[in-house]
Amino acid sequence: MNRATATPPLATTPEAPTRPQRQQSSLLGRARTLPPWALLAAGVLLGGAVGGGYGALRTPTYTATSYVIAVPTDKSDPASANGFAQAYGRVATQLAVLGDAQVWAGVPVRTLRESVQTATSPDAPMVAISATSAHGDTAADMANAVARSLTRHANDTKADTHVELLQFSRAVRPTEPSSTPATVTGLVGASAGGLLAGLVLLVRPRRPEETARAASVPGPATSADLHGKL
Repeated sequence: MNRATATPPLATTPEAPTRPQRQQSSLLGRARTLPPWALLAAGVLLGGAVGGGYGALRTPTYTATSYVIAVPTDKSDPASANGFAQAYGRVATQLAVLGDAQVWAGVPVRTLRESVQTATSPDAPMVAISATSAHGDTAADMANAVARSLTRHANDTKADTHVELLQFSRAVRPTEPSSTPATVTGLVGASAGGLLAGLVLLVRPRRPEETARAASVPGPATSADLHGKL
C-alpha cells in the first residue's frame, strides 16, 4: 500500500514591477533626495509659469455697463419707484426683453442671456445692465440694447405703474479688458504650486539621515525612568 506523499508547495517568484510602478518608485526616490526648499521652489516656479501662461494665452474679455433709472410720476412716490427698479432688474434678462434687444444688439438671444447681468441697489431706483464680450464694441451694443428694450417695456405700463423708466447713462466702448491680467493669474498659480509642494513634503518618505536624526532625539521621560533614577 503506497503512502500518500505530501506535494511540496510550488515556489512562487515575485512579480516584476510594472513600468508605472518603476516610474513611481523613481519619482519617490528623487523626491526623497531633494532638499525641502528645492521642492517648494520648483512648485512655486511651475505654478507661476502655468498660471501666467494661462492668463497670457486666454482671450481677454471686455465689460460695458448701461444705467437706467426709475422716476415716479405725480401719482406715485420715490418708494414705489425704488420697488419697481428692483423688479425691472429681475425682468431685464427675461425672454420678452431680450427678444427685442437681439435686433438692436445684432446677437442671438442665447448670447445675451449668457453675457448680460443686472444689478440693483436697495437705496437708489437704478438698474445697472452689464454685458461682457471678447469685443468692446459688442459689449457696449449689448448693454445699450437691453437697456433700450427694458425701458420700452417698462414705459408701456407706465399708466398702471405710475413709474417711468429713463436711460440714465449709455454704455461706452471699454478701453481696457475686465478679465484678470496675467500677473494676477501667475501669482495665483505660484501660490497653488507652493501649496501642492508643501503637501508633497508632508507625504514624501524621509531620507535616511532624517530618520536617523529623528531616532536620535530623546523622547519624553516616563514614570519608570524617574523611579529608576531615584
